[in-house]
Amino acid sequence: MSLRTENVKMVGKLVVVAAGMFGFGYALVPIYKHLCEALGINILALGEREMRGGRASLPANTQVDMSRTITVEFDANARGPWSFHPAKRSLQVHPGEVATVMYEFQNVQDRRMSAQAIPSYAPRQASAHFNKLECFCFNEYTLEPGEKKEWPVAFVIDPKLSKDVTTITLSYTFFEVGSKTPPAPGSTPGKTVARLSSGAGA
Repeated sequence: MSLRTENVKMVGKLVVVAAGMFGFGYALVPIYKHLCEALGINILALGEREMRGGRASLPANTQVDMSRTITVEFDANARGPWSFHPAKRSLQVHPGEVATVMYEFQNVQDRRMSAQAIPSYAPRQASAHFNKLECFCFNEYTLEPGEKKEWPVAFVIDPKLSKDVTTITLSYTFFEVGSKTPPAPGSTPGKTVARLSSGAGA
């Protein structure tokens, strides 16, 4: 057998092997999805199922207490020349559910200003169960004259919150950095500033 014939056979074998590997790789994804759906071990695969006459359904988050609804009201107090208010005045959320509200800011002065926000809660007992995942109150911000900004507050209410509490008011006091820091409503200045600096509860 000539060397050329052997080379042709070898190339043919390699082509077959490459085609087989490509086919196996192409089929691997649907095979994996069907196995996961059958065994119930993959949330993404289960979530892609289409229900007849309806939308795709996701497995329920067991950490969300669907039996309770809490109204969260948002308030804003500007200490100084600011336009400062929430995009929504209230939201209804379930304990354990992640929710987000936007706050809108504008520096209405003709000079650059730096400011920070202090949060407060009513009733006061809600503060230990109101967990912020993201909040503009964590940082100090500088706005140019006339500049507008939107910043989010993403939060989760701990399901351990007393069932007597059905409404929580989250209030922010926005003040210019370098001016006298106002106390948050219902709090002492020392306690509030310490909370901001540590990032806990803010």
